[in-house]
Parts: sequence; C-alpha cells; structure tokens
Amino acid sequence: MNMKRLPALAVATLAALALSSCGSDDSGKTSTGANVIKEGTLTVCSDVPYPPFEDFDKSSDLGFKGFDVDIVNEIAERLDLKLSYQDSSFDALQSGQALNAGQCDLAASAMTITDDRKKNIDFSEGYYDSKQSLLVPADSDIAAIGDLDGVKVGVQQGTTGKTYTEENADGAEIVTFPSDAEMFQAIKAGQVDALLQDLPVNLDHTKDGKFKVVETYDTDEQYGLAIKKGNSQLVEDVNGALEEMHKDGTYDEIYNKYFEVE
Repeated sequence: MNMKRLPALAVATLAALALSSCGSDDSGKTSTGANVIKEGTLTVCSDVPYPPFEDFDKSSDLGFKGFDVDIVNEIAERLDLKLSYQDSSFDALQSGQALNAGQCDLAASAMTITDDRKKNIDFSEGYYDSKQSLLVPADSDIAAIGDLDGVKVGVQQGTTGKTYTEENADGAEIVTFPSDAEMFQAIKAGQVDALLQDLPVNLDHTKDGKFKVVETYDTDEQYGLAIKKGNSQLVEDVNGALEEMHKDGTYDEIYNKYFEVE
C-alpha cells in the first residue's frame, strides 16, 4: 500500500489502530480482574535516583533498590505478579502522564497525596509520613527558612517541596531542577546555596559530613502509590497488600531497614 497517497487522517487512524493492536497483545488482567499493561506483571515507574526511596543497583537483577522498591516488590509478590521497574521523570509521574500513556501500572516515587494530583491519578492509602527540610553546606551560616532572602534555593519540579518553598521562603531565588540528582550536583558545585525537599532524601545527602539539615517542616504529608485514574481494582488490591504487610510485620521490617526508629 502506498502510504503517501492516503489522506493524512487515514494514515493517522491506521497508525493509531496499529499501536492499539500492539498494546492489546501484551495487556492483561490480574487474578482479581485489575488491568495491567503486561500480562502477569506489575510494571512500576519511579524517578531515580531519589535515595533512600529509589536508587540504581547494578548488583541486583531488578537494577533498582530502596524503600519504595522493596514495598512494591512485596506487593507484587502478594498479588502473584512479576515486578518490572522503570525510571521516569517525576513530573510525568505526578501529572499522570506516564500512567495514562501506558508506561506503567503504578508509580512509586515518594509522591505526596494531594487533592490536585487526585484530579489526574488515583492513590493507594498512605504508606509513609514525610516532612520537608532545608539542606545547606556544613559551613553555611543559613540556619532557617527566614535566612533565605536573596539566597538561591534548589527545588524539584512538580514537588510539594517546591510549593512549600514558594509559599514560605520570602525573597528566595528559587531554582527548579528536574530531579534530586541535578539538585545535589548543583549545591555541590555552589550553583545554589540550599535545597528544600523531603527530609529522608536530604538526610541521605548529609552522610559524608559536607552538608547539614538545619530545619525541618511538619507538613502533614503522606506518600501514596499512584495508579491510573479509574483502575479501582488495582487500587483495592494494592491497599489490601499494604494492609496485610502492616498486620504481619513486613512493612515494619522494610521500614526499619531504611529509617531510624524514634
């Protein structure tokens, strides 16, 4: 068939049908009837690296490690599904773009449950309580958010940390980055003077003694696992697995592996 002679609309229609056909061959349902993009597999996306929640791990078959990774691996096992893991930008995850495009079934990326995000994606029950925090070099004179007037502060695009900074850091020069990796490189290079983001991630950056967390902010945030809008059965299945993990102690075992118990 000479594609050049077909009207543009017809070509577009044929292309869409071809893509749809290809996608439907692999898509399937779980034993409970939840939709998944690949038969027998739970495909998960995260914005990597974001330690201790998700990071690369060349030594593992999965290629990833972290709190979120262990949580969804346990969920997949309880749902009798193989786990497949992918790296994706946080903005594509929190906006619902990656889920709606069929890139993954679930987003596990230290994502705070917000009403705004609920417009585009569904969430599991909260599985982690988080705070925001301010990271600065160890020799910095910055001691609190009130010291950020005229200071360059790194934040991540699409995050609650960015929102908190915009609402509370009066006079700060806010510099937005696509991921924590770029943010951390920027503060190490002296391109920004502080980072405002989730506490566990900033604490991870203090391990070498070159940086310090000077202030934390209780924002009543809870992380949730994001699922494509309308896939209610998968939400129910994930919540069921999380509930079981809390009851039998598995959640606590995973939590204690990554975080200090107060």
